Order: sequence, then structure tokens, then C-alpha cells
Amino acid sequence: MAKIDIDRVELVWPGKYDDEGALKDVPHVSLPFQVIERVNESRATREAKKGGQQLNLFDVWEGDEGETFEEGWRNKLVWGDNLLAMASLIRSFSGKFDLIYIDPPYATGADFSFTAKVGSDEIEVVKEQSAIEEKAYRDTWGKYGPGRELQSYLEMIVPRLTVMRDLLSENGTLFVHVDYRASAALRFVLDEIFGPREFLNEIIWHYKRWPTPSREYQKMHDNILCYTKKKGSHLFNRQFTERTEETKRRWRDRRIVASHDENGQRIPSDFAEEESPGAPMDDVWDISIIAPVAHERTGYATQKPEALLERIIGGSSNEGALIGDFFCGSGTTLSVAEKLGRRWIGCDLSRFAIHVTRKRLLEIENCKPFEILNLGKYERQYWKGVTFQEKGQGEQQTLYEYLAFILRLYGAQPVAGMQHLHGKKSRALVHVGAVDAPVTIDEINHAIEECLALKQKELHVLGWEWEMGLNDLMVREAKKRGVKLLLLQIPREVMEQQAVDKGDIQFFELAYLNVEVHQPKKLTAKVELEDFVIPNTELIPEDVRDKVKKWSDYIDYWAVDWDFQEDTFIQGWVAYRTRQQRKLALMSDPHTYDQPGPYTIVVKAIDIFGNDTTQAFETEVK
Repeated sequence: MAKIDIDRVELVWPGKYDDEGALKDVPHVSLPFQVIERVNESRATREAKKGGQQLNLFDVWEGDEGETFEEGWRNKLVWGDNLLAMASLIRSFSGKFDLIYIDPPYATGADFSFTAKVGSDEIEVVKEQSAIEEKAYRDTWGKYGPGRELQSYLEMIVPRLTVMRDLLSENGTLFVHVDYRASAALRFVLDEIFGPREFLNEIIWHYKRWPTPSREYQKMHDNILCYTKKKGSHLFNRQFTERTEETKRRWRDRRIVASHDENGQRIPSDFAEEESPGAPMDDVWDISIIAPVAHERTGYATQKPEALLERIIGGSSNEGALIGDFFCGSGTTLSVAEKLGRRWIGCDLSRFAIHVTRKRLLEIENCKPFEILNLGKYERQYWKGVTFQEKGQGEQQTLYEYLAFILRLYGAQPVAGMQHLHGKKSRALVHVGAVDAPVTIDEINHAIEECLALKQKELHVLGWEWEMGLNDLMVREAKKRGVKLLLLQIPREVMEQQAVDKGDIQFFELAYLNVEVHQPKKLTAKVELEDFVIPNTELIPEDVRDKVKKWSDYIDYWAVDWDFQEDTFIQGWVAYRTRQQRKLALMSDPHTYDQPGPYTIVVKAIDIFGNDTTQAFETEVK
């Protein structure tokens, strides 16, 4: 390793510098976003035009909408890798975020595994990580082995904090939530990224919980490190503790009419004694953790109370400000931002986190329209050569070996010279999705175009994870273009050497659902769910399969787009389970159309693990 000249106080760890002694680069990418679903949006907004053309399934979000609610802004919930998502937001949102709060995980898979409830009963099961989540966990926390978690944490968080600094506005503030394991190291890192002069506060969040037997003082607090983009320009709304009789007496005794800043300059008080709401808030906050039966509890082990975020957002932003949370988890930051009238953008790699957040927002009265986005494509440089490892094998395989391995298990032969087509099975061409990224609409569209160029009419796409809102819509679109499209799940058994050796690997189609469209009277329609099928039940944990009584137990949420026009799914009616209300309606409310004629109704169902399934149905409204 090259010699590094140290000319300042800094925290150094293995891997911080490359072999030439330079800091590792932060990825600079600008990937497109695909708008998959719009929530709480009226039918009238569907008529909105863009460049004279109606939005369709393949349009990407360009970030060119207005900056205020009045100008047509929609809040955004992004599913995907937050580093790629933030780097892609830079183009439109550099210097636009007034506040960013994050609560990143530390050496734990708890943000990927979660507890889900099954059906109408109070039965809870633990869901394992998906293939993408497992890969992300392994790459972040598992590559150095036990005892080097801090090194893994720093390698993960430093590039993300660097991008967050660029996203913050000149009067913006960053709040980083940590505990005793990382607070000391992170303080050095933030000093380096933002500058020590931009340090604002180290907030101590003090809480009480059931004590555990231990030969040490009980750990009853977290740290929240606050840094500004530019100290002195940052927004700060003073908050006060409640006035007690004792504070009133002290106030009368001292008769404070002025104070001094950190440079000794006198600042006139802007409130008289009798107008004082109380003592200025200090940096130790006593806020209770969420009670087990509290309405806001979602089941996330690391969920933070809304009262904590109310204080942060209220103190460092004004109404209409843009708030960011790129480890949004169960959506506490976004929920509080919505209630306080702020704009927001949230992101998470967990599909279930996106689903929990969506339901949580829907429960807010008069929640403003928001949309669900995916990264439209992923950079292949993030998986070439390091994507796949057979269980029991020591070496990681190259991209070519990975593709050849999956194709062999599928019974297909590799093909060369194609950018998006990797193999051929009988008359069908085959595309293999990455192991660390979902198969996207953009990805399938390119493969279809290559099929058409080769005058081939059948395409099989193999994937570990799938972009939200895909399924039947892409099959319909491909059929219109003359290509028979088959979407198949790569089973987790390919990672088990014993199953591979036995030849027990099967590729299954994605889940599908069946509905009945009723027309109770003129110009009206109702949708009834009749069946939901997950072809490969082996993907479902055994303890879940044992507890499922009927097909509807798998469904947690479903919604209807009454007039789909080959564009973004717009939720026209929705039903979902909550932790308090476990029953799920299987018949929609009636919908009234303006005029008779043919319509395409699209139904989206989300299972108890957060996986999307969409199905389109043609109907004639009389």
C-alpha cells in the first residue's frame, strides 16, 4: 500500500484509501427513476400531459415538477439502493433538502428481516431476507468477519454521508441517529466530511425500558449527531420546555432580558418574562419509547417514536420544506413530515419497508398525493465479477460463469454477442437478471427490442427480484409488440449445492391473481378477489405455510386502477390490513364511470411479505 501523508487529525481504517493512497471515490451515477404507482391522486390528474404526450408505462421521472405543493409536487417513496438513489437525485436535488434524518443499521440484518402477521388471526411469523437483501447484508457486514463490524459500517456510511452533504441546502441540517457502538467514530467522520465548525449538537435521546441483569450501568440512551451545511445560515426554530412553577420563579428572580452568543455579542431577548413559554430546549431529550400496544407501532424492532421526529422536524424546518430519510424503515420520518406539512423523499432497500410505509401514510387523514418509484435500471459495474457464490464453494464467480451457471440449471444454452440476451432454450431467448438488483421494466424492454431485431417471438426472463408493478403489465405490453413473454423466479435452491447436484431446481412463474368484475347497475363496476396463487410455495417459510388457512391469508393489501391507460398505476380504491384491523375486504366498493365502453381494470395485490402482483382485466361497461 502506498504511503499516506497525514497532515490533519482524522480517523483512518483499513480500506479508507486505495493502493495509491487516494480516498475511494463516491459513485457518480444518474440512473432514471420509474414511477410505479401514484397514491391518493384523483382521476382528473391522469389527464395531465407531458410535452403534449400522455405519460406511459416506460416514461421516467425527470425531477422537473414544481418545488411546492401548489406547483404540483408529489412526495416520493423510492425502493432501491439508497447510495444509487441519492446519487441519481443529485441532478435535480443538489442543495434542495432542508433537513435529512437517517437511522442507519449497525451490523444487523434486523432492517431486512421482519415480523409479519398472517390473515385475520394474530399469528406472527419472521420473514427471511430476500436475495437482494441477503447480498446487501453480506457485502456490508459479512465480508470482514466478526470483530470488524465498525470497519464495515464506516465503508457503508461514509459515501452516503458525502452525497447527503451535497443534497443539503445552505440552511439545511443533517441528523444522524446512532448508539454507543458507532457514535465516537462517526463524530470524527462527520467532522471530516462537513468540517468541525459545522457541528451543531450531539443530542442525547434518553428513554426508559425494562432493565436487564448486567454488571454495568443500564444503556438507556441513543445519540443523534447534528451537522449543518453552513453554520450560521442554518434554520433553527427555538423550542421550549414546559414552564413549571419553579421555572417561573427562577425567571422572575433573574429577570433575563438579554443573552450573549458564542462570540460574546449581546443578543436582545425577543420575549418578555410573562411571554416566555418556558426554558429553551437543551440537548438531552426525555422521550418515551413506543409502547407495545401503541397505535403507531408497526412491528419494526428499531422503530423510533413520532414524538422524537416531531421535535427534530419542527426545530429544523418550516412548512413546505423538503425532508429526506434514506433509511426510512417503517416510515416514521415521512409520516411526521406529512402531518407537519413538509414535502418528503424517502428510500429503503427493503420491499417490506416500502409497503409498511405506504400503508402508514394511507392512514393519515388528508394525506397528500405521493408516488412509489424504482430505479429504472442498475449499473452492471456493481455486480460484474462479484455477484454469485455457490454454497460450499470458496471462489466468487465471474459474470460469465454466473450466467452460464443459471442458464445450465434452466436447461438453456449461452449465446454470445447480445447485450441483453444471454441464452436460448428451444425457440425462446433468455435474459438472466442480476442477483443484487431487481429485474426492471427498462431491462425487459431492451431484451424485447433485441428479440424483435432478431425476429424472435418468445422471451423468458429469469429473476431473483422484480420491480414493483411489473408482472402482467409487461406481459401485455410484450404481446402487443409480438413477443410472448414469460417471467420466471430463480429459486433460492440454486444456492444449495445438494439441490443442484440432485437436479431438483425448478423455475416458477410469478404469483398471479384472479378477480371477477361485477356490474350491479348502469355505468358501475365492482371488483371481487377470487383467488391468489403463489406457484412456488417453497419460497414461503415453512412456519408460514403451516398457518395459512386460505388463499386470502397471503394478501395484505390490494388496490384497483379503474381506467388503466398503459401508464402509471393510479390507486382508485384500496383495502389493506392493519395491526389493529386484520380482516380484509375481498369486494371493492362500486365505481361509477362517466360513459359506457371498454375499460382496462388493473388490480394490484401485495402479499404479507411486501411482494407486488398486478393483473389486468378487460371489461365492457354498459
